[in-house]
Amino acid sequence: MPPSHGSRIANPAWWLAVLLAFAVSTPALAGQKAKWWRSETYQRELRLTADQVARLDQIFHASWPTLKQHKHELDRLETRLSQLIAEGTAEEAQVLEVIDLVETSRSALGRTRSLMLFRMHRVLSPSQRTTLKALHDAPESDQKKGGNSSR
Repeated sequence: MPPSHGSRIANPAWWLAVLLAFAVSTPALAGQKAKWWRSETYQRELRLTADQVARLDQIFHASWPTLKQHKHELDRLETRLSQLIAEGTAEEAQVLEVIDLVETSRSALGRTRSLMLFRMHRVLSPSQRTTLKALHDAPESDQKKGGNSSR
């Protein structure tokens, strides 16, 4: 049975995957992939106004430096944890301390991203939010249909 939508949202790895989908590399981070509201399809389907696009841009650009900082810190800490585990010489208490740092960093990244998305969603009308959810869910739904038909 696939995980429910609620369990995915509570999963830090899911948030990280979603964030990475928006930003795979530094050049792409500032590019069109990260800015769905700049897509002609999304603008047309959501009937975004110029003011809404400008407000979404402002929210994204205000959040972006903090998101990048949190992602960099998380990567650094995960590398440190991986090294400790691979070496196998650290005391358990030391590994636990780094695990706590990794999870705190992951939480900060997720919190910042969630707040950005909350602010973005407040720019949209209720019907635009419903359409946005459908647009975001469509590729996932198509994958499930394709995956089930090949069994």
